Amino acid sequence: MSGPQPRGYEMRIVVVHNQVAAADAPDEKDVLTQVETVTAVLNSLGHEVIRLGCTLDLDNIQRKLTALAPQLIFNLVESLGGYGSLIHLFPALLDALQLPYTGSNAEVVRITSNKTAAKDKMQQTGLPTPAWYGPYPSYNAREIEEVFVPDRTWIIKSLWEHASVGLDRDSLVQTSSAATLLAEMSQRASSLGGTCFAEEFIEGREFNLSLLAGQSGPTVLPPAEICFAGFEPEQPRIVDYRAKWNEDSFEYKNTPRRFDFDAEDEALLAELKRIALRCWDVFSLGGYARVDFRVDSSNKPWILEINANPCISPDAGFAAALSRAGIDFEEAVQAIVVASCRERLSA
Repeated sequence: MSGPQPRGYEMRIVVVHNQVAAADAPDEKDVLTQVETVTAVLNSLGHEVIRLGCTLDLDNIQRKLTALAPQLIFNLVESLGGYGSLIHLFPALLDALQLPYTGSNAEVVRITSNKTAAKDKMQQTGLPTPAWYGPYPSYNAREIEEVFVPDRTWIIKSLWEHASVGLDRDSLVQTSSAATLLAEMSQRASSLGGTCFAEEFIEGREFNLSLLAGQSGPTVLPPAEICFAGFEPEQPRIVDYRAKWNEDSFEYKNTPRRFDFDAEDEALLAELKRIALRCWDVFSLGGYARVDFRVDSSNKPWILEINANPCISPDAGFAAALSRAGIDFEEAVQAIVVASCRERLSA
């Protein structure tokens, strides 16, 4: 099988995504919008494009891919069988089959998707991330009692699931009791994919920085700030599930992103870009990525998550950052394809 080549060489590309059912939630169905968009762009670039849904039946996927003999896989798999914790299994299969694919490799996808494992690595490498306890249920009462810091506000999140799954205004817990926090984690775990953790809530501003691979390294796209317009004092300023997926909700309508900043934010934006680039290097990200931050009242950034396969729907933050940078979506998809060619051929 010949290897993939940069632009000008027509390839057979299989766009693979997690299989979606009609009854699935909006966050799961969104992958189909990404598939449509990417397929259209790849077709316009002259590639032969085949779409393929992926399930937990990896033997079946292996047989199909072997028969199709693709030169490149555009990996849009966000979960398997509805479980975000299995997201890395598909790229791991591709590694075993020695099939090249876009984006970060299987191990990078695994560690960035497991939020406490990612935070462990951030802490070990000096990247700023809020304090946390977990994951639950493997984290026991004695462990949390030994290290618990009272009188802080915590936000309880899913360990594996992204797209703000399970996040709402009740996700914030203010308590001086480790037992209470543990009980809240236990109560919410089932709505958070079965495993969760508690992270110190950083009151302040929220930013997303997207990155796109290039010939001389990644480009940091213009920083975006999520604005919490018209929120009452008692409303938590978080991008919860409603803010992302319920178009009729107050949260959705009042959390716009902005790219215009005053001169006083220049130092902060430079620091956010520096940290985002360091995340790319520390985690060996590939193709494209997004880093989510909170910034506290002293203007110190804290990393919330590193997304190795961020949403690339036309209405998502990554596409908005591309537009702000003056980069056509077609150009970005081509950059992702070329990056996968370059990385796999140099491996």
